[in-house]
Amino acid sequence: MRTVGVEEELLVVDPDGVPVPLGPEALEVAARRGEGETVAEHDRAEQSGTAPGTDAGGAPAGPRLVPELKQQQIELGTRVCTTLAEVAAELRHWRSRADAAAATLGARVAALASSPVPVEPVPTDGRRYEQMVAAFGLTAAEVLTCGCHVHVSVADDEEGVAVLDRVRVWLPVLTALTANSPFWDGRDTGYASFRSQVWNRWPSAGPNDVFGTPAAYHRLVDDLVGTGTVLDEGMVYFDARLSATWPTVEVRVSDVALRVDDAVVLAGLVRALVETAARDWRAGVPAPAVRAELVRVAGWRAGRSGLTGDLVDPRTGRPAPAPQVVRALVEHVRPALADAGDLERVTAGLAELARRGSGATLQRAVAGETGDLAAVVRAAVAATHGD
Repeated sequence: MRTVGVEEELLVVDPDGVPVPLGPEALEVAARRGEGETVAEHDRAEQSGTAPGTDAGGAPAGPRLVPELKQQQIELGTRVCTTLAEVAAELRHWRSRADAAAATLGARVAALASSPVPVEPVPTDGRRYEQMVAAFGLTAAEVLTCGCHVHVSVADDEEGVAVLDRVRVWLPVLTALTANSPFWDGRDTGYASFRSQVWNRWPSAGPNDVFGTPAAYHRLVDDLVGTGTVLDEGMVYFDARLSATWPTVEVRVSDVALRVDDAVVLAGLVRALVETAARDWRAGVPAPAVRAELVRVAGWRAGRSGLTGDLVDPRTGRPAPAPQVVRALVEHVRPALADAGDLERVTAGLAELARRGSGATLQRAVAGETGDLAAVVRAAVAATHGD
């Protein structure tokens, strides 16, 4: 059974729905409770080369609430899980603990991938964050987005790169399923996931061509860092990458899902994609020969319409209704879902998602009913915690 872990970025918001720079103070509260890492601790870990949330040997040191690029954010990480029930319990627990820490300061946390209301992002203190703001100007200053990263275990870099080469064409479907950022700076953007558009302003973000070998993968990473443009390997923001810390493939294309159930569906699908890709590789099935430019267009299409319009079908390269493409994804990974015991939970979750829509759907519905973007944030807070 492949293990799975999830990282989520959350917004810290006040009762009026405005993101507030209280993340560092909330993390001080969490640290006193043994649940989190302060900004200073996080910065020291990064400067020493020890990844946050790990011990000195790089092994996972347990779940943490940790800082993110902006003070209006908190990031959570689950334990390494073997079942989707564990993933669900972990996400509910750590969303709750982050919310409890924020509540001591009169704030809440919301699983929103962008802020519906206008906000002035405040960079988090620390050497690396300061370097990012200095190096990337307005991009680093303006970006206030929250994503979800799913880690799935792989045997080694050879299997990991084989997986990356085979999952890439399906990743835009995951963006559509989790779309949760229709508003930016107080306006409806016309996108279901505007986070995906903003995120691609980073120079190393986006899809890749087929790597073929671990040597080719690592050579590209080294060459990117060697340009002096990205600060370090941690800023190689591929849509999916090998983790530099753990023996995992990390899939990074998704908005933070508004509801825990949708995040669990995402985790199940990513694990099944990884397992399916590994099986295909072992069976000698070649990686799809689809150029990165086409994968990028498919990702743009997914961010634009989410589940409400056409997606690019990875099998044909042509547009098809989103439900049809989602069904194709399920059929592609069905044996892996069944073998992991995830088929019923994932298919039921997808049916519910199709019925009620993604986080973007809820946000637009509340905005349409109330005309009040603060009400959108309050509804998101409730949905974040299953209220």
